[in-house]
Amino acid sequence: MAIQRMDNVGIVVEDMDAAVAYFVELGMELEGRAEVKGPVADRCTGLDGVHCDIAMLRTPDGHSRLELSKYRTPRAAPEPRDRPHNILGTHRVMFAVDDLEATVARLRPHGAEVLGEIARFEDSYLLCYVRGPEGIIVGLAQQLR
Repeated sequence: MAIQRMDNVGIVVEDMDAAVAYFVELGMELEGRAEVKGPVADRCTGLDGVHCDIAMLRTPDGHSRLELSKYRTPRAAPEPRDRPHNILGTHRVMFAVDDLEATVARLRPHGAEVLGEIARFEDSYLLCYVRGPEGIIVGLAQQLR
């Protein structure tokens, strides 16, 4: 049996409102928020006493989703928020945008900082990585025509 699709990417955050505002400004649509707790959440995560708030966001094309989780209990493990790009594990989510520079400009008031600089890959793409709230690294790619 093969997988059907990738349903969503999950990111644990501390400031849910700031993270939601950041991804909405990027162009995602908030599907909704919910509170998750109880035995199913405990069994699924392998943690005891799970109680968290989640927000589900959808890309404009409807094909991809991002789940933000803020743990009330157990508290999220602290990690450095300025981790470099080359760490082991999940390190970024990449989005296709139609105007990379305008997107970066819209995200700056939400705390976005460009890592390195906007780079041109041949005559194909403009690319950059942006660190936003919670230290989340988002990749942006603008296809050049």
